[in-house]
Amino acid sequence: MLKIEHIGIAVRNLETANKLFSILLNTEVYKEETVESEGVMTSFLKTGETKIELLQATGEQSPVSKFIEKKGEGIHHIAFEVENIKDAMKRLKESGFILLSEEPRVGADNKLVCFLHPKSTNGVLVEICQERK
Repeated sequence: MLKIEHIGIAVRNLETANKLFSILLNTEVYKEETVESEGVMTSFLKTGETKIELLQATGEQSPVSKFIEKKGEGIHHIAFEVENIKDAMKRLKESGFILLSEEPRVGADNKLVCFLHPKSTNGVLVEICQERK
């Protein structure tokens, strides 16, 4: 693991959350995008080296929608940057962690991503990600 890449926060309304976090962090949203495969609209803010990803579900079947239904708005996941996602996935699987996919998927912010099941990470949804080349 190279560093914490970002912290994901599930929100009901992306526009409202963008305004709130822009004021809170004293910075502007630098990127917005929809990730169809994950059923989310995202926006990113950065302060110093820290990135925050705000996530709004695009439908009721989205994992973010289900998360908000169960737990309410709040921290959804923590993402760690890795140098080689396939090597990291192999190492983590061999170490007993439960991967939510067998292959990395295309995620937001030009990343390849894989999530680890919270059952294997003390209740925390962990994402590992690698910059796409």
